[in-house]
Amino acid sequence: MTELSEEVGLRVKNLSKTYPTSHRPVFKDLNFTLNRSGRLAILGRNGQGKSTLIKMLGGVLPISDGRIDWGMTASWPIGFGGAFQGSLSGLDNIKFLSRLYNRPIEDVLARVDDFAELGRSLRLPVKHYSSGMRARLAFGLSLAIEFDCYLIDELMAVGDARFMQKCQEELFTHRGDRAFLMASHEIHLIAQYCDRALIIESGKAKIFDDIHEAVEIYTWLRAA
Repeated sequence: MTELSEEVGLRVKNLSKTYPTSHRPVFKDLNFTLNRSGRLAILGRNGQGKSTLIKMLGGVLPISDGRIDWGMTASWPIGFGGAFQGSLSGLDNIKFLSRLYNRPIEDVLARVDDFAELGRSLRLPVKHYSSGMRARLAFGLSLAIEFDCYLIDELMAVGDARFMQKCQEELFTHRGDRAFLMASHEIHLIAQYCDRALIIESGKAKIFDDIHEAVEIYTWLRAA
């Protein structure tokens, strides 16, 4: 982690992303900070780079240019199962990540088992999991290991309505003191839980300190 000011937990400076197969950047020269208890929405129409930014912040995708400086611990993108070893069981992946993050294996396993509701499927190789099962495992591990900041990419894709309610309670109520960045099309979630927003449009981004103004502009962009 980088030493930042007491209030700032994340600093993004001149961040750009261009895929090798394209000469056109997904976005260019993004600049923003996130306080240690900040709740930032990442808004943009499909294809504008919301998920790309979340994955870059989580270390899943490399940056093309610029800097990402963390002064607090951050989760992998919640619901992203790409970090799992497919030939290992869910149980073995839990053990591996517990050791990697220096957490008690028994404690992490109990919390994931209780939250993800995968039951005996934890003993199956992850490569046989459905996308929903992988998302539940990733979400459960993120909450069991505990981070200062959570990276959330389309929370609504994690499961059914009952499980979604469970996820929201864990993230937004039980961890009300944590920071998060949330990419979502769900306006009601954004308006209810976020206090600032970053709108990405045509490769450029702008920070809004008024979440209601950001929601209005984003709604207009989606309708255009």
